[in-house]
Amino acid sequence: MRSRPTMKDVAIAAHVSLKTVSRVVNGEPGVTPSTEQQVREAISTLGFRRNDSARLLRTGQAATVGLVLEDIGDPFYSALSRGVEGVARAHGSLLITGSSDADPATERMLALTLCARRVDGLIIVPTNSDHEFLAQEMTAGVPVVFADRPPGGIDADTVLSDNAGGAATGTAHLIAGDHRRIGYIGDDRDIFTARERYQGYRSAMSAAGLPVAACWVAMGVPTTAGVQGALEHMLAGQEPVTAIFCGNNRVSVLALHVLAALRHTVAMVGFDDFELADLLGITVIAQDTAELGRQAAELLFQRLGGDNPPAHRIVIPTRLIRRGSGESPPA
Repeated sequence: MRSRPTMKDVAIAAHVSLKTVSRVVNGEPGVTPSTEQQVREAISTLGFRRNDSARLLRTGQAATVGLVLEDIGDPFYSALSRGVEGVARAHGSLLITGSSDADPATERMLALTLCARRVDGLIIVPTNSDHEFLAQEMTAGVPVVFADRPPGGIDADTVLSDNAGGAATGTAHLIAGDHRRIGYIGDDRDIFTARERYQGYRSAMSAAGLPVAACWVAMGVPTTAGVQGALEHMLAGQEPVTAIFCGNNRVSVLALHVLAALRHTVAMVGFDDFELADLLGITVIAQDTAELGRQAAELLFQRLGGDNPPAHRIVIPTRLIRRGSGESPPA
């Protein structure tokens, strides 16, 4: 990554002193209009942006970090945000958060707006599959870290949960309970985490020598109607599934509501913990969401502090939380 242009670079390009550039950048008097114009043209040509990060970190004043995620109201993203916030606060920095509502255009607008407002760094939970629009910002020296899902089209620091490994562990747990016909209900295939978790399910079934019938798998945007249709299909016929693996907590909650309405009991393991799962006895694969945010923020502040190694890719382990007593197939 090319180094961020400095005031010295601007001074050389404008054929003026470093002090003159400093005066223009800081809005101080003592510069003629023609000289100021020369400096501003050099600033525009070089893409110079004043980088206060190192000075602010040294003096303890507040730098600013931007966080773009899907929905701050979702408990998953709230926990991730708190992980980022804790690190930012420890560095005396401010955190500005925006929700993309899973809309790529909104994500792009938020990210570029935060850069235009001169945030010192960005953390993004991406919805977009193409992040080349951030390449110029990164070249200009704005560090960007991606959390939960990787970026598309650029190389950047990324912190992920072990989605495939966690789903494989959850499916293997059901297999260990003597289930052989295990259904999978997941989110939209276009989502990185949904694809990874489905592959984890498939790998566990394959490792156990078990088939996966097409009618046992349903993937799409989670809705009550969609989950109900999937379950009715999986539970029909002479060999219905005896267990299901749910690809995220929204799917798990919808599945519980549908099963109650159908008055049907089936063993379940879900990816992501959720409220009341402990009281309902639902075994889950839990992510350390706060750690996801914390490690993303630590990587960002390492960049802000001057570290410039190749892009990191960190994978955080998940864990199985055993709760249910109804995870064995009916006799």
